[in-house]
Amino acid sequence: MRLSTGAGGFAAAMLLLLTGMLNPTPSRAWQMNLPNVAPAAPAAAAPGQAASADPAILPAIVSLPAPASVLPAQPVIAPAPVPAPAVEGKLASAVATAEENCLATAVYFEAKGEPLRGQKAVAEVILNRTRSGRFPASVCGVVKQRGQFSFVHGGRLPGVPHGTAAWRTALSVARDVLEGTGERVASNALFFHARSVSTGWHAVRVAQIGHQVFYR
Repeated sequence: MRLSTGAGGFAAAMLLLLTGMLNPTPSRAWQMNLPNVAPAAPAAAAPGQAASADPAILPAIVSLPAPASVLPAQPVIAPAPVPAPAVEGKLASAVATAEENCLATAVYFEAKGEPLRGQKAVAEVILNRTRSGRFPASVCGVVKQRGQFSFVHGGRLPGVPHGTAAWRTALSVARDVLEGTGERVASNALFFHARSVSTGWHAVRVAQIGHQVFYR
């Protein structure tokens, strides 16, 4: 094609040049003839291993935030066994030994109306006799000794109402004295009698408790 010269030809040339710049012919370099290859199948997982998933086809997994604080597991505490019901009247019905029974019987008949100190003093007199060498060496021997206590008949002790409060008190006093608990109120006393009785004894008075006087 012949280009025209002059101003008109120059203007036409510039117009053609601008038109080519504004509307360039698209390049076809990207259209490469690639082989028609199917997407490769995922490799089989080895035994014992989980198959890996293709992130492109799996939906996104939303991770929940971990709790701010996790309470430690509390130890399991087995409930305490329920205690068996208490035996009614266990203390009152406890079987007394022979010595306890003899001493409590003497306290009951000789001082059940006296204050606790007076009852204990009577029990101490009997126990002191067992250690003196002048009387039998056992409590029952002292209590049953002939002519010593008016409630004893033929060497036998009378029956006692064990269900009464007076007997329970006498038994408690007898046990305390035999065990040596608490203070002694009639130390070394070997004899006693009611204040209303005049004996004319020439013995050393140890104490006067309630309605009774104690000597050694």
